[in-house]
Order: sequence, then structure tokens, then C-alpha cells
Amino acid sequence: MSRLKVTLKRSAVARPARQQATIMGLGLRKIGQSRELENTPAVRGMVKAVLHLVEVEEVVGES
Repeated sequence: MSRLKVTLKRSAVARPARQQATIMGLGLRKIGQSRELENTPAVRGMVKAVLHLVEVEEVVGES
């Protein structure tokens, strides 16, 4: 299964609690921090909800 690299680019401070919880659910805490996550429908939905705060790229190959 493919993977997504999600990087926090903008702060979640002063955002709705739901968006802050989504950022925490993705495992992101600090601006510039990245996580590689499985490309599943649940993760894609979370990323879509906070797309204005994160940068997403698809990771090619095995990790």
C-alpha cells in the first residue's frame, strides 16, 4: 500500500477544536514536523479536513 508524507505547514492555534484534534490525530505537533502515514480512506479524509494547514506528498517505495 502506498504511503503519504504529511507535513504541518501552518499552526493549528486559533483554529476550531475539531481541526486541532485532527492535526493531533495525524500525529503532528510542531510546524515543519512530518509523518509518513498509510494511504487509507480514513487518513485521506483527515488530511482533506486540514489541507489548508498541511502539505502532502506521496512516498514512492518501501519504508
